[in-house]
Amino acid sequence: MITDVHAHLLLPALHAEVERRGPELVAEAADLERRRNGVESLQASGAMIGARIPKLTDVAARLAAMDEQGVDRQWVSVSPNHFYPWAPEGLAAWVAMETNRLIAAHVAQAPDRLIGLGVVPLQHPHRIVEYLDDAVLGRGLAGVEISSFAGDVELSDERLEPFWARAAELGCVVFLHPFGCSLDERLDRFYLSNTVGQPAENAVALSHLIFSGVLDRHPELKIVAAHGGGYLPFAIGRSDRAWNVRPEARRCEHAPSTYLRKLWFDTVVHDPVALRHLVEVAGGKRVLMGSDFPFDMGLDDPVTAVRSAGLPDDLARMILGENADALLRSKVRA
Repeated sequence: MITDVHAHLLLPALHAEVERRGPELVAEAADLERRRNGVESLQASGAMIGARIPKLTDVAARLAAMDEQGVDRQWVSVSPNHFYPWAPEGLAAWVAMETNRLIAAHVAQAPDRLIGLGVVPLQHPHRIVEYLDDAVLGRGLAGVEISSFAGDVELSDERLEPFWARAAELGCVVFLHPFGCSLDERLDRFYLSNTVGQPAENAVALSHLIFSGVLDRHPELKIVAAHGGGYLPFAIGRSDRAWNVRPEARRCEHAPSTYLRKLWFDTVVHDPVALRHLVEVAGGKRVLMGSDFPFDMGLDDPVTAVRSAGLPDDLARMILGENADALLRSKVRA
């Protein structure tokens, strides 16, 4: 069975309701997106998404596309624009509950082929465990998708300790997928907001997890990083150097490079050399096939991307599906 762990769902009705409940907040967020991405990129993205609405919303279109790609199963998570990291507590709680419901309803239409990941209100740490339980125990989802940060909440934030503990206890997946980049206007042209911003955010978020000792305190966590973990697996030597020579960087028990083998990474790296390096530094059991379906920055043929990377056949089989299956075996069932 071939599994794609990085595939998205768009929820137009949910967004319309968010706009109705907080029109001024939505307008402010849209202005931030214009500054972060630039008008040219936003226009191109709008046209791209518009052409892909059926694949983003309709189960039949999704399954047909999967058949064309040779994919047996997808892990379905919402498009990150549905994180709403600016939402106040009441709205954020409603969004999490409704998103989890809609994700569960979507994957229930093809339960043998679709596996859902919910969301939590990351910017309100005291509510996160509640909605993690809602996703995993209440809705039967495989885990949750989170961003690289939300407001003043970094992934090293002490307020997230109950969340990490509960996620480890449940054995569920935590899919790390950034939304937006705090470099803002510096990336507002040439689509740098995505090509540079996404891998930068992945690297920052994973570094917060590693250096703060989250992975030491919660070794059973199943964190899957989108986009191959961004820049971090390819510059991890610099992190090791800091750990060796800087006292403020020595908050984790071991050299940062050792934690790459305690995380999981998807294959959305767009380069066979990068994929082989990722396998080398993280280990063959820690890499999962992903596509970023159905966006233009994803892999159109994710299966071929793995099979043509020059990996041994047994490693390719693991990446194509066996590793994803293994991650879900120990999950607490709803």
